[in-house]
Amino acid sequence: MFDNLSEKLQRVFKHLRGEGRLTAENMEAALREIRVALLEADVHFRVVKQLIENIKQKATGEEVLTALSPAQQVIKIVRDELVAILGSQPAKLRFANEPPSVMFIVGLQGSGKTTTAGKLARWLQRNGHSPLMVSVDVYRPAARQQLSVIGREVKLPVYEGAATEKLPAELGRAARREAANTGRDVLLVDTAGRLHIDEELMRELVQLKELLAPVEMLFVADAMTGQDAVRSADEFHQRLGVTGVILTKMDGDARGGAALSIRTITGQPIKFVGVGEKFDALEPFHPDRVVSRILGMGDVLSIIEKVEEQIDQKQAEEMSRRLLEDEFTLEDFRDQIRQLRKLGPLQSILSLMPQVGILKQLKNVEVDEKQISRVVAIIDSMTPRERANHALINGSRRRRIARGSGTTVQEVNVVLRQYAQMRKMMRNLSGGGSLGRRLGKLNVTEILEQRL
Repeated sequence: MFDNLSEKLQRVFKHLRGEGRLTAENMEAALREIRVALLEADVHFRVVKQLIENIKQKATGEEVLTALSPAQQVIKIVRDELVAILGSQPAKLRFANEPPSVMFIVGLQGSGKTTTAGKLARWLQRNGHSPLMVSVDVYRPAARQQLSVIGREVKLPVYEGAATEKLPAELGRAARREAANTGRDVLLVDTAGRLHIDEELMRELVQLKELLAPVEMLFVADAMTGQDAVRSADEFHQRLGVTGVILTKMDGDARGGAALSIRTITGQPIKFVGVGEKFDALEPFHPDRVVSRILGMGDVLSIIEKVEEQIDQKQAEEMSRRLLEDEFTLEDFRDQIRQLRKLGPLQSILSLMPQVGILKQLKNVEVDEKQISRVVAIIDSMTPRERANHALINGSRRRRIARGSGTTVQEVNVVLRQYAQMRKMMRNLSGGGSLGRRLGKLNVTEILEQRL
């Protein structure tokens, strides 16, 4: 996400830091490079123009040019302006005073509306709500069946509709009644899409909006389509009054032009981003965190949130205690790997790390998730006594473990070496007190990065 833009902006800032003194001339050159970087990232030209004008006005003032560290001030100005364009604060979902709160999922066909409905339902459930989903797409073959399959996967109800309910309005009205009768506080309406915007689609959505009075009209856009997504969002907003945007496939978009353009063009905030194929791969959009990632500062807050959400705190505290008492075993090593995998793909976790110092190398690490599975398989092939006391594992036992895990003796040796390195590193971290113990929950990343 934003990889290309991030690299180019960091080159601009590095050049500025290398200047002995900031002048109007080298500031103008830096602004030209920033403009080119934004345009190449597929940011809308109106957004680029506005952003550059704002940065120029603030960065060429006497206060900045004569500052002790002018380059740092320029970086702060760029950061503040990017945050302002994306929206200073996260935009939260709105809910009706009386349930159910009706939320429409709208967009073009192929943008991922139905899958996003399932992801949003999962997110709502995890945040204390009880959603009901319904598909009013009576045109696309198997569209309603697709939502039913997704409902079973996320273990949440989908209103199927009676045989007599064949029109979108009938399905929507009946689903709202079902939500009210069963105590569901949110109704997610997956609407029909088209390959392009047409009058029939808009007329139908306007009628549904008048009938169901949704509190949210969420436009789903494929981030990888760039400015096409921005144009579609703007047209939907002009006709329907979009209240927020969900960008899908953000994990595959190296440019980020849609994310940086859509709020300025439509006037509506990005509320969620899809960052993977799994149904829990939907995240609230935090403008300040996204800008920090663009500028190479990482997103440590998101890592901490993932840890607090997924990691068993009692188990983590027990592991810290065992470490302090030098009781950290191979079984603990395996359990920590499993806990880390709950956070999602390791590659996505590494992408959230600040791009400074030694951590800068992590963004280029290629993570082989299958290799991590082999590490777990090797430890699983050990006996309980071997996992409790690695000193028992001699040559013959290593050959047996290799056969049992379908690996080689060399790979078994590497895992044992990793374990020894991890014990040493975790003892050093834990020696630093409570901060060290907190870092101990994440430090398996460094060891696996060396391996993979």
